Amino acid sequence: MRALAPSLVAMVLSIGVAHADEATFLESLEGDWKGSGTVKVRTDSSPVKVSCVFNSDTTASALSLDGRCTGLLIFSRAIGADLQADGTRYSGSYVGAGTGTAGLTGSRAGSAINLDIQWAKQVNGDHSAQLTIEKLGEAAMRLTTTDTDPKSGKKVMTSRIDLRRS
Repeated sequence: MRALAPSLVAMVLSIGVAHADEATFLESLEGDWKGSGTVKVRTDSSPVKVSCVFNSDTTASALSLDGRCTGLLIFSRAIGADLQADGTRYSGSYVGAGTGTAGLTGSRAGSAINLDIQWAKQVNGDHSAQLTIEKLGEAAMRLTTTDTDPKSGKKVMTSRIDLRRS
């Protein structure tokens, strides 16, 4: 039993450090962001250039991204993600694909939160895709969505939005 005590203390301390690291990471994403990128409505469609603005609110264990992207001066779409952190594991919801609220689950690795998307309705032949929220230095962030092309079975980047603090 004595031999387990140091291991148990180390484990409890590491959990506390992981929580503190997550809070610091999330807080670094707070603020107003703007930028541009490309979006594909479907894996086989041509990319459309978009300009976007986002506001990010955070707590020690949550991230809320609310934004709007506009393309070709023809369309404007609200985009948002609400995430809860439990250690380095994340879960929450995503709105923006036009199919209803999608579920998000995943984890953080380094400066990126890698999430699996579960669409409310079929998109590109299935209900799943991936979203990465990546911090790029102190003043930049990238949002990337990938999906599987139903015809080829290959991964396709369906959106990439590069943001800077505004």
